Amino acid sequence: MKATVYVTIKQNVLDVQGTAVQGALHSMGFDEVGKVRIGKYLELELGTTDKAEAEARVKAMCEKLLANTVIEDYRYELA
Repeated sequence: MKATVYVTIKQNVLDVQGTAVQGALHSMGFDEVGKVRIGKYLELELGTTDKAEAEARVKAMCEKLLANTVIEDYRYELA
């Protein structure tokens, strides 16, 4: 089973990296770009076919390592 995990900075947390990218895009002439938010995209290949087990394991991975839940949100999809 494959898990796709998306980790993003929470909306109420300043995204310094996103602000830097926005400024760089503006300096390159891409003035139409508004707010930029940076995140992480991860693909995990899981050695199980049990959806409930996979969800529990991916959630535990996110909570313990993949996302800093103080400042980041995460979501995942299983396929």
